[in-house]
Amino acid sequence: MEITENHRHYWRKNLQITGILLAIWFVVTFVVGYYARELSFTFFGWPFSFWMGAQGSLVVYVVIIWYYARYMAKLDIEHG
Repeated sequence: MEITENHRHYWRKNLQITGILLAIWFVVTFVVGYYARELSFTFFGWPFSFWMGAQGSLVVYVVIIWYYARYMAKLDIEHG
């Protein structure tokens, strides 16, 4: 089976979006957690560090999954 330019473009776009979303995941999981004590402002009535630990990270993960599924569905349609 020969790999066409269409396949290459599809996988390039797939790897690009995967890399971007993994970078967002890394920042939300490790960077925000590492600097949690310095992030001492109120967000929705709670300290930001507490909110990110209890709710925010999970919300971001769900948004990442939703966006990836939506993006890949459009990419699948675009490339057949």
